[in-house]
Amino acid sequence: MSWRGSYAAHPLDQEVKLGKTPRERANIQDQADLFALITATELLEKSFIRNWVKANEYAEECTNLIAQFKTLTWSIDEIPQFAKQYKLDCPLAIKRLQIGVPATIEHSSTVAVPQSSAAAAKHVAETVQHFITLMDLLRLNMVAVDQLHPLLTDLIASLDLVFSKFDGREKLTEWLIKLNRLKAIDKLEDEQVRQFLFDLESLYSSFHKQLGT
Repeated sequence: MSWRGSYAAHPLDQEVKLGKTPRERANIQDQADLFALITATELLEKSFIRNWVKANEYAEECTNLIAQFKTLTWSIDEIPQFAKQYKLDCPLAIKRLQIGVPATIEHSSTVAVPQSSAAAAKHVAETVQHFITLMDLLRLNMVAVDQLHPLLTDLIASLDLVFSKFDGREKLTEWLIKLNRLKAIDKLEDEQVRQFLFDLESLYSSFHKQLGT
C-alpha cells in the first residue's frame, strides 16, 4: 500500500488513534512520555555541562524530571533497553535517571563563601538536627523510603553549607542513590537499617571532628 493510500480513509482533520483498546493507547502514551522525558533530561545534562544553565536552575529542573519519571510505570532497569529499542543516544540522561539525584547533589558544587558567625552557627545547628532526626527515625523503625529520603536530602544540602568538602559526603550520596532506586512505599530491610545507622553514627562523629579542625 502506498503512503497516500494508507491515509486515504482518514480525513486530515480527523484524529487517528494509536492502539485499538484503551489499554494499548495508555501503553503508547507511557512510551511517548518516557521518550520525551529521556530526551529532555539529556538536553538538560548537556546544557549544565556546557555551563548554559545555572546550577540552581539545573538542580530544580532535574529534580522535577526525576520526580516525573517516578510517576511513570517504568522501572529504572528498563531505561537502557527502552533507549536501545528506540535508538535513543542519551547516555547522560540514562545515568542521571538511574542515579536519581541531580549532579549538584551527587557531586557537591558548593563553593565556600564567607559567612557571619550567626549564619555559620545556624547551618551547623540545622545539620546536627538533620543527623539526629534521621538516626532517631531508624532507631524507631520508621524506615520507609518516603520517610528517610527527604531528611537525607536535607542533610546533604545542609552539610554543603557548612563545609565545602565533607569527608563522608560520598557515603551519604550512596545511600541517597540507594533510596532513589526504591519505591516510596518500600522499606529498608533490617540489615540495611543497621548499616545505615552505623554509617550515620560514624559520619556524625566525623562531622564534629571536622568542625574542630
